[in-house]
Amino acid sequence: MSIPIFQVDAFTHELFKGNPAAVCVLNEQRDLAWMQEVAAEMNLSETAFLLPQRDGSFSIRWCTPTVEVDLCGHATLASSHVIFETGMVEPDAQIRFESRSGPLGARRSGHWIELDFPACPESAIEPPPELALALGIKPKYAGKNVDDYLVMVDSERIVREMRPDFARLKQSATKGRGVIVTAAADTPGFDFISRFFAPGVGIDEDPVTGSAHCCLGPFWMERLHKSEFTAYQASPRGGIVRVRVAGDRVVLGGEAVTVFKGELVE
Repeated sequence: MSIPIFQVDAFTHELFKGNPAAVCVLNEQRDLAWMQEVAAEMNLSETAFLLPQRDGSFSIRWCTPTVEVDLCGHATLASSHVIFETGMVEPDAQIRFESRSGPLGARRSGHWIELDFPACPESAIEPPPELALALGIKPKYAGKNVDDYLVMVDSERIVREMRPDFARLKQSATKGRGVIVTAAADTPGFDFISRFFAPGVGIDEDPVTGSAHCCLGPFWMERLHKSEFTAYQASPRGGIVRVRVAGDRVVLGGEAVTVFKGELVE
């Protein structure tokens, strides 16, 4: 039995930019151990597993090379791209996903795909000294939501130039998935900039993290007094995310491009 699998660069329109994700289209439910082995073999920050449902929706699960996660933006964008590109739904249809984070949606908007995700706002905390040491920066503000720490710093330059100690960061952030570091953007055309580090789940630096923007959107809405943003994640690969906060939901916009497609052979 062969299983279709794709590699897609998400939050970019250029090959070898943005965040690569694998998308595996199942014809039956598979156990987590098998999915985890596939994700480890692909060795990308995330592999998404899609299972079409009788009602036209899709079950979706996400695995890093080491663990299953509750929510992943770039692999959902990649999955939506594959669903549209292969004709599994009509071009103007809304894709419905069922996930461990509840119902999610996706639809086309020109060349972009918009994802309907739950907002994940943070709450202020005292900046943990060990976290600041691991990041090698001085936090201006620190917060935490159910998944991640958020650290704001004084400038875009600090975000771009920081070089975390990943071994120390893995030890200091064991109670969360990862750490978002952000600042207001100086680069014209962008509202804010960020980077995302998650060595505790096997990802030292994630190239572009859609789910982190479910926290960044509400965070910057309070500070910039608007609800729509163009954001840049300043990893070495880099990527652009459009963000719109709508109540307790966040709409994430991005482009995607297929790198290759093939088959898993069992």
